Amino acid sequence: MNLYASLVRTGVPALVGWLVAVAARYGLDLDPAALAGVLVPVVSFAYYALFRLAEHFVSPRWGWLLGYAKPPAYPGVKAVLPQ
Repeated sequence: MNLYASLVRTGVPALVGWLVAVAARYGLDLDPAALAGVLVPVVSFAYYALFRLAEHFVSPRWGWLLGYAKPPAYPGVKAVLPQ
């Protein structure tokens, strides 16, 4: 389930970033490739950061806007270094 949650919570912000870039392309007179290359990662990061912070500080219900209400939890495993 953690793999699914992490994939969904990564994919939803990427999709939102792409949709914003596509919508902005119609309103701005810029090169579409340059616009997508800059706008998609910036909007994706901002979207993820906004709703991740809201989920952490306001209410866990904000996680649904990332595609899955609960962040993935990974078991704490101690790394063993070779000697």
